[in-house]
Amino acid sequence: MDNFIVSARKYRPATFETVVGQQHITNTLKNAIKNNQLAQAFLFCGPRGVGKTTCARILAKTINCTSLQPNGEACGECASCKAFENGNSFNVHELDAASNNSVDDIRSLIEQVRIPPQAARYKVYIIDEVHMLSQAAFNAFLKTLEEPPHYAIFILATTEKHKILPTILSRCQIFDFNRIKVDDMAAHLASIAGKESISYEPDGLHIIAQKADGGLRDALSMFDQIVSFSGGKVTYRSVIDNLNILDYDYYFNITESLLKEDTAKVLLFFDEILSRGFDGAHFIAGLSEHFRNLLVSKDQSTLKLLEVSEGIKNKYLQQSQAGSVSFLLSAMNIANQCDISYKLSKNQRLQVELALLKMCHLPSAFNMAATPLNGTSANEGPLKKKPDTSAITPVNAGNGVGETRVLNDAPPVYNKTVPVVNEQPVTPPIASAKETPVAPIVTERPKIIMPLRSTLTPSLTDLAKTEEEIAEEEDPYLKGEANDDFTMDSFLKHWSDFAAKVKADGKKNLVTIFTSNAPRMIKPYEFEIVVGNMVQENLFKDERPEMHNFLRSKLNNFSIEVHARVDEQKVVRKPYTAIEKFQYMATNHPDLMDLRNRFNLDFD
Repeated sequence: MDNFIVSARKYRPATFETVVGQQHITNTLKNAIKNNQLAQAFLFCGPRGVGKTTCARILAKTINCTSLQPNGEACGECASCKAFENGNSFNVHELDAASNNSVDDIRSLIEQVRIPPQAARYKVYIIDEVHMLSQAAFNAFLKTLEEPPHYAIFILATTEKHKILPTILSRCQIFDFNRIKVDDMAAHLASIAGKESISYEPDGLHIIAQKADGGLRDALSMFDQIVSFSGGKVTYRSVIDNLNILDYDYYFNITESLLKEDTAKVLLFFDEILSRGFDGAHFIAGLSEHFRNLLVSKDQSTLKLLEVSEGIKNKYLQQSQAGSVSFLLSAMNIANQCDISYKLSKNQRLQVELALLKMCHLPSAFNMAATPLNGTSANEGPLKKKPDTSAITPVNAGNGVGETRVLNDAPPVYNKTVPVVNEQPVTPPIASAKETPVAPIVTERPKIIMPLRSTLTPSLTDLAKTEEEIAEEEDPYLKGEANDDFTMDSFLKHWSDFAAKVKADGKKNLVTIFTSNAPRMIKPYEFEIVVGNMVQENLFKDERPEMHNFLRSKLNNFSIEVHARVDEQKVVRKPYTAIEKFQYMATNHPDLMDLRNRFNLDFD
């Protein structure tokens, strides 16, 4: 029995033309070879399985080909190409940095760089997974990478570009590999299936390409797996059964039931999905993707964003006409919120079922919102309410202000929160086409009636009172009630208590204000405290409301006021420099000046 070779190795590209989905890179490399403008170091970046190492090997083979083709491809027949294909070329060295990442490995590589190539123009070093090199290895590699011999070319490949030192990046030409498109991948799988005489369905190949997420190597591995599973027939059913993928039909059927508001069928579909072993998070993510595809299908310009086969695309186009954009956007939002809260929920199945029930009632909600009011047609629009002119009339009729006043015996209304008594709207008659058009009626506020104190009809005395007087009757702070007398000693005691409270709260800047000077009374219930500067005054003002509440409640007097006054003259500036300290000491001890003059002393 011959040894089996997986498709990823058997059909590995050998020329730039056979590389799938990276034309922007292969064209650049071919032009650089033809124009003899090769850099000393290349860095190939991109996700797994997109052709980084393959392109590095093709480049290494092509630049040493002795019979280069006019299109920039290697001939594959010369001695250099044959040696490379057989794996015994002395001019191409490949290093796996994942397992050879120490500084000694890099030093060994640098020693090899000093040896010139044998029967070839260049000596190529391919370092795969270069981000795995240690910090010391990177530092040892820097100088050689910047100024290698003219015959040495380095090709670095990595999946994690952000882990590479900026000093390495600045010494390389950087090529970013793209994820391979679904259509390109499906076409490549179809060509391999044709070479292997394997029957296939395009829908099945598309599912494999979508599951691979842009990596061709993953797609080829799944392709081999499906071939083994199905006995040489790659069908849509065999793919979704083997790869544990939820069938498109489930999503189409569930969406159809959602549009019909058939809640029972939707819940039964979801139960069937769970019974097949699929996770609720997997289902809700797929349903969000399904709604996204339906939204994309509604516009011809965005149809190219739909990465499915032609058969599935026709189904999307057909179902997208049944659902409105509002429904799809709202359903996507509900599904997204369910996906976010799914892992945090203790009852995860209920989360998904609740989201599905919300989606079921979306069509009814939209129909209710679109239904015109007062029985008119959608074209006529809803009729405006006309107020009862016998009861209310605009106050400022001349300027069009919509304030209203009650004309009956009810008293004026104070500005307080009250229950609102709604009136029945009166529908005005619709004028005929021959009648003179009437100016549009401004919708007035409904009449508000509130009880005042114990009766609905206040006395003339109550009507004469202002809002301030009414508020003062209810607020002891404003009325001035509960103003008990107190002694200065009791005031200072509570002042000290508040200073201790400030210290306990950790307000160190305020402790000095409340403990350095005691307040003095300037008039009954009014006190003054002296502070040293404007900063202390501002701090005191911020603390003043809390202090007032404390003192007023403790002394049962709501007329207490404490003000701060800045007296900067009381602030004594301490000597800071050596001269200032000497002058301060000489003022108190004149003998110091005589001592300094006698010994001719000076300051440090």
